[in-house]
Amino acid sequence: MAETVEQIEEILKDSHLPALMCAMVQMTGDTDWLKSEWTPVYNPLSRGDTGIPEAEQAQIRKRAAAAIHAYLGGRPLALQNPATDILRRQMDFVAGAAIPEQYVDFLVDELSLKGRSSKEPHFEAPQVQAAARRMKVLVIGAGMSGLLTGIRLSQAGVPFEIVDKNPDVGGTWFENTYPGCRVDNSNHMYSYSFEPNHAWPQHFSPQPVLLEYFRGIAAKYDLKKHIRFETLVETLAWDEARSVWRATLKGKDGKTEVVEANAVVTAVGQLNRPRFPEIEGMGTFEGPAFHSAEWRHDVDLTGKKVIVIGTGASAYQFVPEIAPKVEHLTVFQRTPPWGLPVPHYHEDVPEGMKWTLEHVPYYDKWYRFWLFWMTTEGFLPMVKSDPLWNGGPGAVSEMNAGLRDMAIASFSAQLADRPDLLPKVTPNYPVGGKRAVLDNGVWLAALKRDNVDLVTDRIARVTPKGVVTADGKEYEADVLIYGTGFQASNFLSFLKVKGRGGRDLHESWGGDARAYLGITHPGFPNFFTIYGPNTNIVVNGSIIFFSECAVRYIVGALKLLAETGAAAMEPKASVYDEFNKRVDEANAGWAWGSPHVSSWYKNQFGRVSQNWPFGLIDYWKATLAPNPDDYVLEREKAPA
Repeated sequence: MAETVEQIEEILKDSHLPALMCAMVQMTGDTDWLKSEWTPVYNPLSRGDTGIPEAEQAQIRKRAAAAIHAYLGGRPLALQNPATDILRRQMDFVAGAAIPEQYVDFLVDELSLKGRSSKEPHFEAPQVQAAARRMKVLVIGAGMSGLLTGIRLSQAGVPFEIVDKNPDVGGTWFENTYPGCRVDNSNHMYSYSFEPNHAWPQHFSPQPVLLEYFRGIAAKYDLKKHIRFETLVETLAWDEARSVWRATLKGKDGKTEVVEANAVVTAVGQLNRPRFPEIEGMGTFEGPAFHSAEWRHDVDLTGKKVIVIGTGASAYQFVPEIAPKVEHLTVFQRTPPWGLPVPHYHEDVPEGMKWTLEHVPYYDKWYRFWLFWMTTEGFLPMVKSDPLWNGGPGAVSEMNAGLRDMAIASFSAQLADRPDLLPKVTPNYPVGGKRAVLDNGVWLAALKRDNVDLVTDRIARVTPKGVVTADGKEYEADVLIYGTGFQASNFLSFLKVKGRGGRDLHESWGGDARAYLGITHPGFPNFFTIYGPNTNIVVNGSIIFFSECAVRYIVGALKLLAETGAAAMEPKASVYDEFNKRVDEANAGWAWGSPHVSSWYKNQFGRVSQNWPFGLIDYWKATLAPNPDDYVLEREKAPA
């Protein structure tokens, strides 16, 4: 632990200075830390360079070190709950620009800047608490969203059971174990807002670290006693006479059991069912062939000839890991991804940063605030379509073209010695049209290796020995790896759901999944989905934000049932239809809704079924609590 002012001053060299200065306002009560001439000027893709001259940075750190030393020595915080006008100045300062007025309440709540968050359950009334205790909720999935649901239900006093097909918690972070697997959202934001981790070893943590985080959460909240592992939910059927769901569960031993619940929450994610391409000869390859989401760790790639089909987010991570080990690697690419420059993607979090996060009050909140704003609402205008844009299909606006130019400049610098690769790796669609990846140089470095070939010719068929392209050339290999993504638009494909009147969920969708706020469905009472249709994000933030909002809404729905004495609720068809109409109209106004772009964000009908087309503030507002006017509430039937 730091003991002297000088030691603390040295430690603070690793801190994000504007976040530190906002924390100092609350530590000292002095708003002079927010001088206008110190307002940071950011590059949108930088790691937080501020533009403050180094000599002034040194003076700021010296002054902050003295204040922190005094605090650690016992001096109390001067300003624990700043007035709204001071909070507003802090927000504008750390963001480097004026935050629009409508965001203030949202950001104060999201970052718990005044203590308690709206996402915590509030079941204070004794009659509501009693009604909650009589409920039973079935949660499907023990990943990030399922664990979160369990935490909030525990806090609300609602009995629940979680069912998961895996032998442990973690969801996607348990299942995906391919080399190089890691999160592509900064970990200080990709974590529960109420459970920060000040000891993340890297800015973007690898899969084992993330799995350990979620295991730790399950242990802290004692959730495993509520979880039934290695169990599948095969069918759900709504019992109208008794207003309960009847779920057929299948255990590891193959035996089935029917359980009942007043409500069901699906927390299974969108990216958990591997997608294989439709290529002639699939299954004929004689060597090991597997999807990256089902990585075969028993297959040693050392010295082997390997073919990888696909250059999406997973391949972007595992190809640089396996390239140095194999004899030869052939990567087949249909469409290149945009790589946004993030030089610190694989870097460790400096020890000084960890110390500051842990020991300086409010620094963690302001650092998270900066990440939140710069990578969410602050970034969003760069992928918004301008209807007057006439600069060609490679961009959707002047700002979007600027982002494209920045990415191309990064590609060009990395490929100065291999200009032949630049046309192959440069997308012809707008940035944001498909999922972008984070580029710190390792991807293009792998493609430049002497033992790696990037092939853009169309694959005609798979053969026992390898792959044949449309021009008749055969590429032989010992191992074939599919990095071809997931069945993202095939929501809940594993689950048969029968709602009111025996209505089938998948038949009602007709292959075009929709939901109200991504959560509720007409004809399916007390049936809630997390990470449902149109709740995905492209460039703006962490999916944990959406899950926290959705769980707040679901717990609010259970509270509404408890308060009203209703047995069931479902959204009105008119509300559902109007919401989805607005979603479709709005999605057309973004890079991912461009008619020139084909991606997994769109379903078989070309409709964007994945993405939320509004700001995060809009989802936050819409999910604060269910509006009873949006729902049909069914009173509990009297016993015969």
